[in-house]
Formats: sequence, structure tokens, C-alpha cells
Amino acid sequence: MGIRATDLAGRIKTFNEELGEFVKECTDEKWRKESPKERWAVGVVARHIAASHYGALGLVKLLVGGERLPDLTSGGIDAMNSMHAEKHRDCTREEVLALLRKNGTSVVDFVAGLDDADLDRVGHVAAAGGDLTAEQLITGLFLQSGREHLSNLVSATGA
Repeated sequence: MGIRATDLAGRIKTFNEELGEFVKECTDEKWRKESPKERWAVGVVARHIAASHYGALGLVKLLVGGERLPDLTSGGIDAMNSMHAEKHRDCTREEVLALLRKNGTSVVDFVAGLDDADLDRVGHVAAAGGDLTAEQLITGLFLQSGREHLSNLVSATGA
């Protein structure tokens, strides 16, 4: 466990807590409101982060383990995300909070256990158009993209 990993895990934990607070405070009306950027209901976007973003921990584990990552394209990811949004359009706050607790904890615990060599491991990420380090993949998935989604949710709901 390294200092960089501990810091990164702390930032992910903070983000997860912020998202959890947003979900808890969301009214039924705001939960169903469309987020214009994603064109999904607010609740669906929150679930997307909790399930799909955090679910991508498997990709990080492959990269850290030195295994080849699947050739996921942006189009393929968009198609999976659309199917997820449709399937979970009626998700509840309780469901999303449970996913945030479970999956968020898994991500934080895994990242906290990495060392600098793990974070510096490089793998080809087709959707990114090139090679990324594990740290770049973690930051992009769990922080940058997640924060963009949360910012969109805050804007959509006026929170």
C-alpha cells in the first residue's frame, strides 16, 4: 500500500460519500427528472455510477494483474450504458445507496491496497484510444467521469 494509492482511495471515498448524500437528499420529483447531458433520469445516472463505473473495477484488476484488457470501444460502451439505463429506469434511491455502499467500498479497498508499481502498470484501453496507467484508468473512471456525472445531476436538479 503506497501513499499515492492511499490518497487516491481517499478521494474516491470522498466522492462516493458526496454522491451518497446527493442520492439521500434527492426528492422523488428530482429522482425522476431528466439529466440533459446523459438524457437519463437522475436516478438512472446515479445508478450508472454505482453499478457501471464502480463495476469497471474488474478492468482495473485486469490491468494491475498484467492481463490484456477487452477491446471495448466507445460505441460498445455507449450501447451497454443505454441497455443499463433502460433496464434500470425505475431504480430506487435505496437500491442505489446499497450499490454505492457495496461497490464503493470494494473500489476504495482495492485501490488502497495498491502500490506505486501497480498504479504505474500500463495497459491498452481501446475506448481511450491508447495506453493508460492503472492510476489514469482509476482516476478517469471513478473520479473524473463520476464527478462530471454528479455535476450534471446537481445542475439538472438545482441541488
